[in-house]
Amino acid sequence: MKIYYILLCMCFGLTANAQKQEVQKSIEIFFEGFHQRDSSKIKSVCADKMILQSISESLSKGNKLSNETANEFYKSIATIPSNMKFQEKILSYNIQIDGTMAHVWAPYEFYLNDKLSHTGVNTFTLFKEKDSWKIIYLIDTRRK
Repeated sequence: MKIYYILLCMCFGLTANAQKQEVQKSIEIFFEGFHQRDSSKIKSVCADKMILQSISESLSKGNKLSNETANEFYKSIATIPSNMKFQEKILSYNIQIDGTMAHVWAPYEFYLNDKLSHTGVNTFTLFKEKDSWKIIYLIDTRRK
């Protein structure tokens, strides 16, 4: 009986890990598209009505919450000058899943022309639509 219980626990653990890998892959595709300035690739892992928000933290200017539509975001990605070098380096992924909803907490460092510009945390909420995870909500913090 113990052997069946152990096997059941192992199968559950493998399934949960596979789900987390699928969620992380969606986030990785998002950032591949971001770094390639490819809004089509980004759209492939985003819901049509994705919500985007940013929280800018500044001692001198105070904290500010800003909103951006998905279309504004895609347009801004496609219009980044080709001579601008940027990289958003994800430091870790903390992924939690409940059924068809996933939440990802991902601290990052953002580099502009090889210099650290700002740091913060991205949080993504995803929905499993058919067989793929789609980003439905993205909010990040930004601090110098």
